[in-house]
Amino acid sequence: MRGDIGNVPFDPLHFAAQRRNSGMKLVHRQGPQILFHEQAQRILRAAGEEVVLVHGPSVDPDRPQVNKLAAPVVGVGAVMSEIIPDVMRAIEIASPGGPESLRLVQRPTPRPGKGEVLVKVAAAGVNRPDVLQRKGFYPPPPGASDIPGLEIAGTVVSTGQGSTHMIGQRVCALVAGGGYADYCVAPTGTCLPVPEVLRLTEAAAMPETLFTVWINLFERGFASDGDTVLVHGGTSGIGTMAIKLGMLFGLDVIVTCGSDEKCAAAIALGASYAINYRTADFVDAVKRWTDDRGVAVVLDMVGGDYVARNLQCLSDDGRHVSIAFQRGPIAEVQIVELMRRRLTLTGSTLRSRNLDFKAMVRDEIAQTVWPYVEGNRLKPVMDQQFPLEQAAAAHERMEAGDHIGKIVLSTGL
Repeated sequence: MRGDIGNVPFDPLHFAAQRRNSGMKLVHRQGPQILFHEQAQRILRAAGEEVVLVHGPSVDPDRPQVNKLAAPVVGVGAVMSEIIPDVMRAIEIASPGGPESLRLVQRPTPRPGKGEVLVKVAAAGVNRPDVLQRKGFYPPPPGASDIPGLEIAGTVVSTGQGSTHMIGQRVCALVAGGGYADYCVAPTGTCLPVPEVLRLTEAAAMPETLFTVWINLFERGFASDGDTVLVHGGTSGIGTMAIKLGMLFGLDVIVTCGSDEKCAAAIALGASYAINYRTADFVDAVKRWTDDRGVAVVLDMVGGDYVARNLQCLSDDGRHVSIAFQRGPIAEVQIVELMRRRLTLTGSTLRSRNLDFKAMVRDEIAQTVWPYVEGNRLKPVMDQQFPLEQAAAAHERMEAGDHIGKIVLSTGL
């Protein structure tokens, strides 16, 4: 797969090879310049220094504590931002269980540290890992917020050391937790600027699926121009993003779906072929579609007994990439078949990867994919939007499996 983005040749194999050098920064991308608030500009001109707004004591004794705002305190170190409340709304998991275990609570507003920004969240994406966390099967990594939510979009209102240029910028970000809230801390290394052509609700639906598909289909799976690939869950957030990226980068994408209606939706989005796995054997269907050649890559989120069937769909030298295991974490495969046909079994998780890795992936996406976003050629497929306080209803819709594309929570901020 090769393409030209801004007259820069792109080859994912080249990027993947470079990434083996953990000390190498793949892309140096300067963010857009941010215009400071008029007041900040006056202070900067007068003092010749940057100023910071930090949390301080509440200033309105007549309002309930939950609604009080922090008073501005000016000092050196970061650009002045808007007044930030001491507390915020957030969705908490009361105890492992069903959607009813999600409850709206008040939490202290987090503060960004070095290399971090505080984002006033406009929207947060809802993903299946959030459901697993709610059930008690996917705890946050050490140091991450226990508030669910792995992707957000909003406006940077405060920064830690070294990120002052981002104040006022619209960003979307991949986070390790904390997204279901009015404010969320995000590493600068996982933030992407949101162009005007993209609504913040749309931007919130992109980081988790975009990072996941890019890493697993293009890097670990080495999908390249002209390849045919099989993606299960064709109308999920992952599946719809794989279809969209496949169209941009020259892939023929075969998907499986759970109904004829979903198959039709996948075709309308750009899938080359869609298989209703409830009424057809996807292995036979893939073989017929490819004239028995098979596919170059399988992107699998099902696991269990699907793995052996997926291997039957692969061409010689094919790659099987596991990203989830909805039908169980144990699979039985014929090792001799792997050897004879030179097949590759691989997979990955994203949430627990270190920040350096995530930042390098962000840089790759900024260089190779984000120009399509900025050019209004790549947007997420949106299913339904729920207000933050209806997080339980959002989870119910995801678990029902009726959605096509991404579900998001909106804070109204």
